[in-house]
Amino acid sequence: MDIRAFVEGLVSFESTAGNEAEVASWFEKRLAEFGFETYTWEADAEALAGHPSFPDDPAAIDAAGRPSVGGVLELGSSEGPTVVLNGHYDVVPADGTEWSSPPFEPTWDGDELTARGAADMKSGLAACVYAALALEDRDVDGRVVVEGVAGEEDGGLGAATAARSNPYPFERDAAIIAEPTALTPVVASEGSVMMRLTMEGRSAHAATPWRGVDVVETFAAVREAFFALERERTARIDHPLYEGFPRPWPVVCGTVDAGAWASMVPAGLTAEWRIGVAPGETVEEVETAFRARLDEVVADDEWLTAHPPTFERFSVQFEPSEIAPDESIVEAVRAALRADDRDHAPAGVTYGADARHYIDAGIPTVLFGPGSIEQAHFPDETVDFRAVEQARDCIADAVAAYFARYPEK
Repeated sequence: MDIRAFVEGLVSFESTAGNEAEVASWFEKRLAEFGFETYTWEADAEALAGHPSFPDDPAAIDAAGRPSVGGVLELGSSEGPTVVLNGHYDVVPADGTEWSSPPFEPTWDGDELTARGAADMKSGLAACVYAALALEDRDVDGRVVVEGVAGEEDGGLGAATAARSNPYPFERDAAIIAEPTALTPVVASEGSVMMRLTMEGRSAHAATPWRGVDVVETFAAVREAFFALERERTARIDHPLYEGFPRPWPVVCGTVDAGAWASMVPAGLTAEWRIGVAPGETVEEVETAFRARLDEVVADDEWLTAHPPTFERFSVQFEPSEIAPDESIVEAVRAALRADDRDHAPAGVTYGADARHYIDAGIPTVLFGPGSIEQAHFPDETVDFRAVEQARDCIADAVAAYFARYPEK
């Protein structure tokens, strides 16, 4: 099976959250056929409830029946370092009415592949598998692990478990995660905190709105205060890898649900926020800053003082992560790029990734893979397969360079 057929197999699975078992089984069987020693694991909701990325209530963590798979190749004497090559095989849902072709049927237009997961990130996962296989033909000493993990879109169920509870009988020295970085080594990932704001007004007949308190109007003051804080944070927080982003620590109010009927003053409102967390900050620090700003709005409003809103975390949180640009695994990736006349300076990104779990476990991790984040979660998600093949070759060269330059564990 060549790499294109392998990716076609991966993207044919509708492996949305909670539906990863079939693709995991397929992936494990392919790895075993290729000669990998395979390991499988599932996340433990009880254990993850103590992890800062996940809800405190285990019942709120959907972990059961969502296996992750690792495949191990021992290369040469196996006395060199161990490098993990990681990708997630869960995908976000796809509304077929927005697509020009069925989202879970691989569709080719020359070298361009369209399917859900083509960019984010089943092609990157395939590049990891075939990079590892390419190393079998080289004179190298070390160990390579290829991981397909579940639940990345849900906060990193598989990766957090692998990082915290090592599923292998050996230690890991470095990792490459093949997120769609357009073949650029990424050393800093932004975090985010998800917050739910609930506010109370007072209903009244639409013919006499002065008798009520319009919660949407009250919410507008909070919304503007939060965006003002975003602007202040943009001006205040300086990070060299984020200077090119117009909104490096973005605040987005993704949902607003207000009112009960068109002919009534809206009396209840719930708004859900995604708030960016810069590398070097913590989720808790940023949450505290936005709580303080909300308190200022409340203190300036008589109604809100008497009817204070609630502002609570929900869903999963993403801590930011960062490693030094001159970290050994980053230098190995750059050496591989230079050999292919493709050197890119290390970059930062405004999205979260599983790298944070491995970095927190003391495993230096770089994001590097084919495709663009601009295609991720989009209708007609597409990847140029020539970039996938280039990623495969560069990842293989990077691992070989890491083995050669840093042979001591």
